[in-house]
Amino acid sequence: MLLAVNNISVVYSDVIQVLKGVSLSVEKGKIISLLGSNGSGKTSTLKAISGLLKPENGKVTEGEIIFQGKHIQNQSPEVITRLGIIQVLEGRQPFKYLTIEENLRVGTAIRANKSCQEDLEMVYNYFPALLARRRARAGYCSGGELQMLVIGRALMAKPELLLLDEPSLGLAPLIVREIFGIIKKINEEQGATIVLVEQNANMALQIAHYGYVMENGKIVMEGKAEELVENPDIKEFYLGMAASGDMRAYRDVKSYRRRKRWL
Repeated sequence: MLLAVNNISVVYSDVIQVLKGVSLSVEKGKIISLLGSNGSGKTSTLKAISGLLKPENGKVTEGEIIFQGKHIQNQSPEVITRLGIIQVLEGRQPFKYLTIEENLRVGTAIRANKSCQEDLEMVYNYFPALLARRRARAGYCSGGELQMLVIGRALMAKPELLLLDEPSLGLAPLIVREIFGIIKKINEEQGATIVLVEQNANMALQIAHYGYVMENGKIVMEGKAEELVENPDIKEFYLGMAASGDMRAYRDVKSYRRRKRWL
């Protein structure tokens, strides 16, 4: 097991509890999808793993996080990054005054070996749009190009575990399909281990091996991706489909009718 999160609780500012006994595990070489609505605790789970709770005055108050046999809960982001856990944050923040290629080279900062020509070629192979604009400033990139850039920058660090937070956010459907296809290809060809936080449950479950569903700071359901896709509650509340398989209007799904079996 590459990563084990065992019954963790997370509190911000010693007052606000956002995670309540969350447990999950990640096998090497797998894509794990973490699904849930806004505010369910998905991003806080990633930040607990990557150490980014600390700069936001958050901490793991109970439980443990074990990565490659080492306890890493409440370690600094610098320590955790050097262990090989790289998080791609929601919002696609580049160094906007640097070129695309300079941004990619930043990803080698934690590596002892800074030689990166082969890695640049690998990233450009997956994201040819970046190659065409490698001399352009990142601040002039489109949303899709920026998402490719931040994923590529993370790959330059040679991560043992890649954490992706909402890669589809704000992107056109065609771009979303392209990026998810590339994520799957990276997993298959590079053996990359990926934890994917995503509200687009349909796309996430198409490429994931295993999934967890979060609500109100708890894991309420888990299973193989192909099993979750067929689960009637997942179909209704995350895929917008009625039990009959027909698509439902958003306003009907949004009402929830408080029918969730896990509540």
